[in-house]
Amino acid sequence: MVKFFITGGAGLIGSHIARELIESNHEIIVYDSFINYKNPLDTKYQLYLEKRFNGIREKIIFERGDTRDKDHTRRMIMKYKPEIIIHLAALPLADMSDTHTEEATSTILQGTINILEVLRETDFVKRFIYTSSSMVYGDFQYTPTDENHPKNPKDVYGGVKLAGEIITESFCRRYGIKFTIIRPSAVYGPTDVNRRVSQIFIDNAIKGKELILHDGGVAKLDFTYVKDIAHGFVLAALSRNAEGEIFNITTGNARSLKEYVEILKIYFPDLKIKEESQTDFIRPKRGTLDISKAKKLLDYEPKYNLESGIKEYVEFLRNLK
Repeated sequence: MVKFFITGGAGLIGSHIARELIESNHEIIVYDSFINYKNPLDTKYQLYLEKRFNGIREKIIFERGDTRDKDHTRRMIMKYKPEIIIHLAALPLADMSDTHTEEATSTILQGTINILEVLRETDFVKRFIYTSSSMVYGDFQYTPTDENHPKNPKDVYGGVKLAGEIITESFCRRYGIKFTIIRPSAVYGPTDVNRRVSQIFIDNAIKGKELILHDGGVAKLDFTYVKDIAHGFVLAALSRNAEGEIFNITTGNARSLKEYVEILKIYFPDLKIKEESQTDFIRPKRGTLDISKAKKLLDYEPKYNLESGIKEYVEFLRNLK
C-alpha cells in the first residue's frame, strides 16, 4: 500500500486516478478546492462529483484546500505524510487561462511552487508528479510529436504549464526531490464539466442542438479517454523508470473534429451540423503525439480509441440519473 496525496483529486482526471488506486488498495487523500470553473447554473458539477466517487467515497480522505494557500497545504502534507504527490490542481482550460491570466498563473505556477517549497523540508515524499500539457509544444512542427519537440507555446495556458515544468525540474534537482512530468492531450470522458469541445459536441447532440464545426473540422487532436490518462498517471507514479522523466500520455493517434462528429452520427443519426469559418482562432496546430517512451518505460498501452471512448461516454450520459 502506498499513500497518495492528489491535488485537484476531485476533478475529472484526479477522480479516475483515485478510483484506479483504490481498486489496487492504495491509500488516497484528495486535496481539492472544489471549484466549478464554469457557470454552476449550466453544469452538472454536483451530480458528477457524486458519480466520480460512487462506491469509493468512504475509502478516500477528502480535504478541502487550495494549493495557493501555502500554509494550509503544508499542514495537510505534514499531517498525512504521503509517499507520492500527484499534482493536478490548476485552472484546467486553455481558453479560460487567456482571459483569467492571474488565476491561471496562481493556480498553475504558484500552487506548484508552494508544494515544492514544502517538499524541500520533508523526507517522506518519494515522488512528485507534475501535470503539464501538450500545449507546451505550440504548433506541432512534426508528428508524431515526441517529448523533445521544441517548446513554443502560443497561449497563456501552455506558457504557464511550461514554466511549471521548468520550476519543477529546477527545484527537484536542486533539493534532491524525485519527480515525473506528464503531458496529456484533449482528455475527454464521463463526468467532464469544463465544456471542452468533446463535451460540447456530445451534450449538444443529446439535446438535439446544432453542432458548429469550424473550418470543416479539419483540426486534429490526440483525444485521450479519461481512463487511459488515469492509468498512465498510475503507471508513472509507481514505476522507478519514470523518475526524472517526461512523458506524453495520450492515445497516440490524432483524429479530426470532423471524425469525432461522424462517430457521433452513429448514435445520433439526425445530428445537425453547421460549418463556419473561424478567423480569430489562435489555438496551435496539433496532431499525433509520440507515446513510444511511455510504452517502453511504463508498459503504457491505451485501451480506448475514439470510437470506443465515445461509445462509453454516450452510454454514460444516456443512463445518467
